[in-house]
Amino acid sequence: MSNKLKITFILLSFCLFLSCQEQEKREQLKVITKQTKPQEKPKDPYFTKSDAIYSPFGPNTITRNIIQDKNGIFWLATWEGIIQYNGHNFINFTNKHKLKPARVFTILEDKTGKIWFGTVGMGIFLYDGKDFKHITTKDGLINDTIGCFMEDKAGNIWIGTQNGISKYDGKAFTNFNRKKGTIEDDINSIVEDKMGKLWIGTRGTACIYDGIKFTTIKNETGFPFVNVRTIIKDSKDNIWLGGSDGLWSNNGLMWNKITGNFVGYIYEDTKGNIWTSSEGSTNNNWVISRYNEEWTPTQIKAADNMFFGIIEDSVGNIWWGSLRGIFRYSGKSIEGFREVTEMEFKID
Repeated sequence: MSNKLKITFILLSFCLFLSCQEQEKREQLKVITKQTKPQEKPKDPYFTKSDAIYSPFGPNTITRNIIQDKNGIFWLATWEGIIQYNGHNFINFTNKHKLKPARVFTILEDKTGKIWFGTVGMGIFLYDGKDFKHITTKDGLINDTIGCFMEDKAGNIWIGTQNGISKYDGKAFTNFNRKKGTIEDDINSIVEDKMGKLWIGTRGTACIYDGIKFTTIKNETGFPFVNVRTIIKDSKDNIWLGGSDGLWSNNGLMWNKITGNFVGYIYEDTKGNIWTSSEGSTNNNWVISRYNEEWTPTQIKAADNMFFGIIEDSVGNIWWGSLRGIFRYSGKSIEGFREVTEMEFKID
């Protein structure tokens, strides 16, 4: 082979090598681009999907809260979504209205009849009787994980979240968190007292907001209340707190400790009795209790089944949520609504 041909062959081989290298780089770039493409946000692993819309049975999983609206309809905050009970059928509104799947934690019916559903990580679904409006941080909400709602005397909606409080005046949100004066950010409960002050239960220390500043709530020994899950104002304007420090009441002058067991939810019925869902005396044991005016407790139900929100319906039945759906107490017997054998609901 002549030198000229050798040089030509070498040049062609080198060009082919460069071309192959460039092609390999392009293929690698394609792989890298594909691998680094933003992934979709993972679905909530704790949400329990149900394909049913109508069912004679209630939820099978966690029900955190229950309300009965002005029309007598029940609404359930469940891990299966928003569920309505009309006295005959249970209707999964998350499926019926094709809402984004989300665990529902808390519910409020406001003075106008609109119903607020607070979710875990998906913001708020606001129902006007026909349609749902989805409200998130994009609309000004401080956080999308909702712990509680409260409507004050002026009609403002106060929203306790995992990262502070949002106040909604019907037009816009005003937000409060540690950067803006609050003592804690993870909010469990808010109630307005007769003077217009807000009592706020948090995963940290409970506090009072007087419209200007937040002040830590302390018991008679000077210790703050921590991990307060529920605060209510009863019909006599007494304040009740329940959480890691047990059940306490305040008559405006002094604190009284009712029980030292952990208390999750507190409710006052139309007769002035105080109902609680709380830890029992043994591991994994939870109790529904009723306290009379002398603070004497009556155990209504005890089970290896954590209990949550409590309400009284329009005819005097007491309802509560649990890890296993909902229960109704008539004063004589307890009824469950899951699709299971009746033996599960035998009264202890």
